[in-house]
Amino acid sequence: MAAGPPPPLEPIPLPTFPEEGFSEKFLRKTRENPLVPLGCLCTVSVLVYGIICFKKGNTRRSQLMMRARVIAQGCTFAALLGGMVATAMKSR
Repeated sequence: MAAGPPPPLEPIPLPTFPEEGFSEKFLRKTRENPLVPLGCLCTVSVLVYGIICFKKGNTRRSQLMMRARVIAQGCTFAALLGGMVATAMKSR
């Protein structure tokens, strides 16, 4: 059994969108995985509300909002990973 040289390792070419601007890319990515922007918006809104409560002196509500922010960040991260897995499975 003759062993030849191994086949060259070439990366799989990624799809390119040369005429795509920021807004088109944002809309495309949002359509592909709509939970990530929604999670980001939720995280930012909880964070802002927590900061407002902290400035007003409502420390109990502020602590609750900071814990809710961590949960919202975790859900956003899970949505990001889920979207990546779904996109990888769809491309196969």
